[in-house]
Amino acid sequence: MGMNDTPSGERVHIGFFGRRNAGKSSVVNAVTGQNLAIVSDTKGTTTDPVYKAMELLPLGPVLIIDTPGFDDTGALGELRVARTRQVLNKTDIAVLVIDAAEGMQQSDKETLALIREKQLPYIIVYNKSDLTTVPNQIPDDVLYVSARNNTGIHELKERMARLKPQDTGVPIVRDMVHRGDFFVLVVPVDSAAPKGRLILPQQQTIRDILDADGTAIVVKETGLKDTLYRLGQKPQMVITDSQAFKRVSADTPDDITLTSFSILMARHKGFLDIAIEGVRALKQLQDGDMVLISEGCTHHRQCDDIGTVKIPRWLQQYTGKKLVIETSSGRDFPMDLTRYAMVIHCGGCMLNEREVAARMQRAQRQHVPITNYGIFIACIHGILKRSLAPFPELQKRVP
Repeated sequence: MGMNDTPSGERVHIGFFGRRNAGKSSVVNAVTGQNLAIVSDTKGTTTDPVYKAMELLPLGPVLIIDTPGFDDTGALGELRVARTRQVLNKTDIAVLVIDAAEGMQQSDKETLALIREKQLPYIIVYNKSDLTTVPNQIPDDVLYVSARNNTGIHELKERMARLKPQDTGVPIVRDMVHRGDFFVLVVPVDSAAPKGRLILPQQQTIRDILDADGTAIVVKETGLKDTLYRLGQKPQMVITDSQAFKRVSADTPDDITLTSFSILMARHKGFLDIAIEGVRALKQLQDGDMVLISEGCTHHRQCDDIGTVKIPRWLQQYTGKKLVIETSSGRDFPMDLTRYAMVIHCGGCMLNEREVAARMQRAQRQHVPITNYGIFIACIHGILKRSLAPFPELQKRVP
């Protein structure tokens, strides 16, 4: 991914929902102007959610999600419906597509109730308007379209643009940068590092610093000590990959602020305070306890993978307990977390803010402590308080 590309986690997620054969896929294709989804007269052609990142005027960068029919039946149908419900957790704008010739059915009402329950901005689209008479009085949240004739599609895009959530999120580091400040970023290059590129949080942090007219100096952990000496002045902050926390902390003088990409990402996604509280559960773990290690993306596992190898090893060393470790990745985050003593989650760079919030809220509702990679690694190395120096109010919570 280029540094000018918008990550999927930062795109507006637009979910298209509705009954089988209501024309969801046809509407999606009309809106996007491409054959994104398979269209067929056979009910249930869309068997899994289809995701497509693209630029869509007048909204800008979006992630389009075409979902399977919400009225599916049978065992496979139940699985499709469950996946559709999961999509609602990451949806920023919901489009409920209804067959205009058949009108709103019970399953449509149930879908709409779920959308409203989650307080999602939405629009109800009656497709196939060319096959019926359009009423004179139409509610504000309803629009009649014909995907076949491409009528009402421009208005649909305009309506979705008006529903676009305002960007009120916390930046990664930009609010802590003043013109002329320079930051030293520590990026290990080992067997687990992606060949020829930086991982997403590193890219985003560099861009945040540059956007605020700061300077980003990128070094490997082996070159940090020498770089700090040769600079001749203190950087505003040292930001490291969490896996190198121990060495970087030792090589960074105490009077220089230190944190990690993962901690900054947790703040950006809105769950840093939850992660700080959740890490306390480490001291309560007992033999036989189950711990879930979850990542929001899928990637090729290396021999010393962070989620499946390093963190389980560090857990064992830190707690001295015989724990049962389970892992999840991508969109597969368990609905039932009650069997776990705690959850250790990645920074969530590939997830949008709504989905991260849904995962955090699920853990809290089920009274399961949840933390993230950066907080966990800082804690086990005894540098948690130091790593939270950029956030004094949160730093006070650490004993």
